[in-house]
Amino acid sequence: MPDTLPSAVNSGARRASIQAEPLTCTIGAELTGVNLADAARDDDLFAQVKNLLLRYKVLFLRDQDISRADHVAFASRFGPLEDHPVAGSDPDHPGLVRIYKDLDSPPEHYENALHTDGTWRTNPSMGAVLRCVESPPVGGDTIWVDMAEAHRRLPEHVKSRIEGLRARHSIEATFGAVLPEDRRHALKERFPDAEHPVVRTHPETGEKILFVNAFATHFVNYHTPENVRFGQDYAPGASQLLSYLISQAAIPEYQVRWRWSPGSVAIWDNRSTQHYAVQDYWPAVRKMERAGIVGDRPF
Repeated sequence: MPDTLPSAVNSGARRASIQAEPLTCTIGAELTGVNLADAARDDDLFAQVKNLLLRYKVLFLRDQDISRADHVAFASRFGPLEDHPVAGSDPDHPGLVRIYKDLDSPPEHYENALHTDGTWRTNPSMGAVLRCVESPPVGGDTIWVDMAEAHRRLPEHVKSRIEGLRARHSIEATFGAVLPEDRRHALKERFPDAEHPVVRTHPETGEKILFVNAFATHFVNYHTPENVRFGQDYAPGASQLLSYLISQAAIPEYQVRWRWSPGSVAIWDNRSTQHYAVQDYWPAVRKMERAGIVGDRPF
């Protein structure tokens, strides 16, 4: 059953209903009855959207006729926006990254990997608002994954084994890998590898979240007498455990998939999800604009 919430629009001048239609049993809902330009300016309306985000982890809207300024204004309600060291920002709207793919785009495979944005930062992204400017006639979907559900359904002995483990996350090993050595090292100097708990706690919901993804390179505190009897327990034992944990995001029961159209928007909680942009649409064009929101330090 869809959730229906009353909402104030245009400072109470008229009333509307936000409807949230769940798309799977665990993650994702499509919202109707709300315009994000209004939500950017109305405290009550924004609060309702935020509460729905905490509940469903990713929200989808269609036919959002909003400007770049509206896009940035809405995303900024969650917190300051962040730049991307590789993609850069729109010069007129700091924090708005243009992700345009056409026939002249260089081949790369950063989006089509299951990942959580910016875990190579000490403070990974809190979330993001992604708007479709131009979509392929077919293909180019995006998948999101509920990593709280992924943790909840781990075997109990695995949960016990990973409690207290921490992992290193690297931009050098991902975005930096294609760069010449000097530029790769400069990127790592600017963004030293970050260390995060393998299981983080959501700061607002209290959920336990499996928090390793494609940016995680290794555990930093695995080599203890409890875990390692012989060298084989550490290598390849630790890497096999990390691979097993990262692979949980590929389980369809934890996923929701969204088909884009121009004017559609996704809002996601980066603290509790991973996502994957499916690159199956060449030679069609796909143009997206994303506002990423500065997050907190995971604990």
